[in-house]
Amino acid sequence: MTQDDGDLDGLVRKRIRALRVAQGWSLEELATRANVSQSTLSRIENGQRRLALDLLVTLARALDTSLDQLVETATDDVVTSPMIDATHGLMRWPVKGDPGMSVVRQRMTEPPPDNPARMRAHPGREWLVVLSGTAILMLGNRRFRVETNQAAEFPTMLPHAIGAEGGPCEILGIFDRDARRGHQRDSGGKSAGGDGESDGSRA
Repeated sequence: MTQDDGDLDGLVRKRIRALRVAQGWSLEELATRANVSQSTLSRIENGQRRLALDLLVTLARALDTSLDQLVETATDDVVTSPMIDATHGLMRWPVKGDPGMSVVRQRMTEPPPDNPARMRAHPGREWLVVLSGTAILMLGNRRFRVETNQAAEFPTMLPHAIGAEGGPCEILGIFDRDARRGHQRDSGGKSAGGDGESDGSRA
């Protein structure tokens, strides 16, 4: 996808308004924060005033963003389809904003291992969201119950494992670069949430 100058101009104006509205600010409040007149800001949002670089810098600062983010056009990086790993029962999405991160969706049926020796530790950080069912997160000697629509975040240097409780559960896991590499080394590319539907729940 590409955008010409006219498209970019309109996109920036919409972005300014959307960021202002998201902050709950009126035209007057943003104008005060940016030290511009309310009429100037209104004409900028409505396309009636030219977008000057110095004014964009001022508005970006007032909106707590950067000029690069205000004018970026990388809409061709939108990801809509997962990569399917049928062998391990996983769907995986790359995170374009941070190529070191990945998102994995996984169905789990087994409880976490009873044997602490089967728990794994490695550099990194992980996040998980339970989409359905109930997951058990083991962190060292602690046991956490994570139910549907609940989330957990934990450092992976703690020995950890994830499994299901009371029936199958489905989780969405997000791994930073180090956590992803740790799981690739530990389980031959299997997800950090566990080893999949058929092989238990080592994390």
